Amino acid sequence: MLIQNFFPKDLYAGKTVFVTGGGSGINLGVAKNFAVLGANIAICGRTREKLEVASGELVALGAKVCAETADVRDYAAVEAAMAKSRAELGPISVLVAGAAGNFPCAAEQLTPNGFKSVVDIDLLGTFNASRAAFEQLRETKGSIIFISAGQAFIPYAWQAHVGAAKAGVDNLMRNLAMEWGRFGIRVNSIAPGPIGGTEGMRRLGPEELHEQFKRAIPLGRFGTVDEIGQVAAFLASPLATFITGSLIVADGGQNLPGSGVWISLLASAMAKAKS
Repeated sequence: MLIQNFFPKDLYAGKTVFVTGGGSGINLGVAKNFAVLGANIAICGRTREKLEVASGELVALGAKVCAETADVRDYAAVEAAMAKSRAELGPISVLVAGAAGNFPCAAEQLTPNGFKSVVDIDLLGTFNASRAAFEQLRETKGSIIFISAGQAFIPYAWQAHVGAAKAGVDNLMRNLAMEWGRFGIRVNSIAPGPIGGTEGMRRLGPEELHEQFKRAIPLGRFGTVDEIGQVAAFLASPLATFITGSLIVADGGQNLPGSGVWISLLASAMAKAKS
């Protein structure tokens, strides 16, 4: 169930929002928040089954939906998905580049292929989506939102690959904001903190460990996918027309004290998992 909505229900009526990695998790939550505000929704991802389930949920919210299988590392596949989206829903007004990969791994054990895989999905995939959407966004004077992470600006153990990729994503965001502003295109990033109910949080271990994680967050709780979705809805809205090149951190204050507490708790969780 969506949390209370503070935006007009027709805010995005007639507009098309394209979400990469939109079949699940935070990205699907973002898509749903745009859907309840009247948007047409296009999603892409690597798993047809996830896309079909997500499509049903978005249609139930009243959205027209275009769901296409596409790996963001494959520029031609992303371009084709966006062409189909345009034909069925109209030109893209908002691109949410959220497709990402992650797994915990010590740097000395991380293979070059593992490092490359995350960088390719997160960074190359974000560029591919932005470049493929450019002509449509120039036409609509649209908005791009990247989904970043705290690893982009604070070092976390076992996350060297993710930190490098997300730092690249945020730097790309600033470059595109600077270059594409003349076309009326705004580009921003959101860095979510720990979001309850997502696959990433389920992998952190048993519920008692989750309670310890919560105590390490200044607001004392996990976020929700809808809270991230509403940040995205704000950034793409007329309320934010002079905001570009900005990173919005929506993490309940998690990263303010640094990553030490989280690293300690993650180390405990990994030790328990091994035993």
